[in-house]
Amino acid sequence: MAIEAPLSRYKRTNFKIYIVVCLVLAAWFAYDGYISESFIQEHSDEEGNPNAILVLNQKAPPVLVGVAVLIGAYFFVVRGRKLVADEKELIIAGRKRIPYDAIEAIDKTHFEQKGFFTIVYRNAGGTEVRQRVSDRQYDNLAPVLDHLVAQIT
Repeated sequence: MAIEAPLSRYKRTNFKIYIVVCLVLAAWFAYDGYISESFIQEHSDEEGNPNAILVLNQKAPPVLVGVAVLIGAYFFVVRGRKLVADEKELIIAGRKRIPYDAIEAIDKTHFEQKGFFTIVYRNAGGTEVRQRVSDRQYDNLAPVLDHLVAQIT
């Protein structure tokens, strides 16, 4: 039986907040740079040439909308990532596979207070690797940790 820990609500919410902030800033800069006559007049010289602030307010909106689209695309790509503890190995985000016999130690000292634990294992080359797993990255970590401890003892 595999235990899954999906992408955390904290991380999903942060992606949405970043997108909203970028779009609000884009709208604000667009209003000041293109619509608000008093702002345009205040930040232009006598001949109508814009100063640096007005130029920023005119060039920032497309960039901010582009950043919001990129963040949304990245969110779309990572939204399905999860941590899976199955019968033989721990699978992190569908990419990194850690067999249970390669795990040397699990440091769960900070799990209760800070929400993360560290897995110490040997990779295929024999090098010792430390993998930190945090509740800010994945939800449902307590059952995964219990399963890991049960599998390596």
